[in-house]
Amino acid sequence: MPNLSKPFYFIITIILFSTPGLAMAHSGDGEVGGFISGFTHPFFGWDHVVAMVAVGLWGVFLGKPAIWVLPIVFPMIMVVGAILGILGIEIPSVETGIAASAIVLGLLVAFKMRFPIYIAMFIVAIFGIFHGHAHGTEIPIAATPISYAAGFVLATGLLHLFGIIFGELSRWQIGRYAVQTAGLGIAIVGGAFLAGVL
Repeated sequence: MPNLSKPFYFIITIILFSTPGLAMAHSGDGEVGGFISGFTHPFFGWDHVVAMVAVGLWGVFLGKPAIWVLPIVFPMIMVVGAILGILGIEIPSVETGIAASAIVLGLLVAFKMRFPIYIAMFIVAIFGIFHGHAHGTEIPIAATPISYAAGFVLATGLLHLFGIIFGELSRWQIGRYAVQTAGLGIAIVGGAFLAGVL
């Protein structure tokens, strides 16, 4: 079992306990639709999935504190982007930004690129805005925004966690190759989506 940092366990616990839609899953159609729609939405778009996994992978390569800081920054900024989307505030080239996030983050993992933590946070935050905006503009009409946001934040945290767990394979030489190959695959998926957007 990978030895994950204690702060990340704390983060996941906070996310789990801050999802009122889950606690009130049977209180009304809006709550059910909101939380479930928000939770499942990231899993239905491979461009979202691979970028979120890449955040966890890159955090492992960067080490502490990035291993737990990046998975905090991404969903927090996603919420900001979602609010902009809910309010109808346009962000140019959202789909291009999402595809670019998979390409850039995938290549950062593939080539084990290292930056100071504040630059890594900035990169992740920029891409988080695009992903969040896409979620915000796609909220079902019947959904309550808070429950929907809680759902996609939880799903995002779990995808980051998967990336971190998989990234821990890099402790071993063969695992490092596997993680870097995964990074390259993520970049390729992002490139395919970018080609579809352009």
